[in-house]
Amino acid sequence: MKNNIKDSKIDISSLSLSELREFVIELSLKLGIKIEKFRAEQIYKWLISGVSEFDEMKNVPLNIRTALKENCYIALPAVEKKFVSKLDGTIKYLFRLYDGECIESVFMRYEHGNTVCISTQAGCRMGCRFCASTISGFSRNLTPSEILGQIVAVSRDTGEKISNVVLMGIGEPLDNFENVLKFLELVNAPEGMNIGYRHISLSTCGIVPNILKLSEKQLPITLSISLHSTTQEERERLMPIAKKYSLKELISACRKYIDNGGRRISFEYAMIENENDSKEDAERLASLLSGMLCHVNLIPLNTVSGRDYRKSGRDAIKRFMNVLESKGIIVTVRRRLGSDIDASCGQLRASKISEN
Repeated sequence: MKNNIKDSKIDISSLSLSELREFVIELSLKLGIKIEKFRAEQIYKWLISGVSEFDEMKNVPLNIRTALKENCYIALPAVEKKFVSKLDGTIKYLFRLYDGECIESVFMRYEHGNTVCISTQAGCRMGCRFCASTISGFSRNLTPSEILGQIVAVSRDTGEKISNVVLMGIGEPLDNFENVLKFLELVNAPEGMNIGYRHISLSTCGIVPNILKLSEKQLPITLSISLHSTTQEERERLMPIAKKYSLKELISACRKYIDNGGRRISFEYAMIENENDSKEDAERLASLLSGMLCHVNLIPLNTVSGRDYRKSGRDAIKRFMNVLESKGIIVTVRRRLGSDIDASCGQLRASKISEN
């Protein structure tokens, strides 16, 4: 993949192993140097290990490394800032990309394995009123290698294996559809990070056409829908995407996704005081999801600087949960990790931009 900002060099980490094999052959012919076939596997392993420079590939001959430097680049994110929670070991990263853009990722430890929440765009253009990711606007999509590179960089920095991936950081994954699909291929590759699709969750605010396109791929990932409202009017106020794709269209697409072989959908619902946390809201939500193979994840809202919304109280969340359970809806309340380091995404990037 070529990128004009990088002088049309090849984004080598966005290549699959088979594509890298083809590229090595082309490079060999182009430069008139002999490059053995097994060199592609060596290079690929170095990239997955988290090298940031070709000269770190010590078992690759100098002439090949020189050729790679002249024709390719490695887009591994660099750690700009890092915050470690004293409460639970959660780590929040502000990563700097090759062009100076910044994104955020979060490393979380669970009993079932380590999870990384990653970004898919530098900024976001969805405009959700309660979200920090959209405050500084949208800059650009991330390449497959930049999405993958967050996992590689976190694994290298912590020295720990990553078992689960959540595409729920900065950006809207389905607004960067093709690059996200390529990332899913790369992260699932047995010769690469080998993270199974069933251990990957993708969150979307509701880009209906791309939900349907994703359904056609029949990937056994977990689809998470950022719902947050039970009426069209309220959703339009909180989430501008609803003006383009209605609540009715979104729920219909979700039902089609499941009917087409998709796994159980997770509906993310941010609990916002006096906005969407009434008993009537809970009853409407249960009605919307009636008969659907799904799970509701209630999220006490994270406080965002510059926003007036506040999280619902414990009693309101408990009441909401009880209504859903009484209607046969499976529901959980998200446990907040890294509360002492503000582990929700978006605010670090915004503060970094304001510094410049």
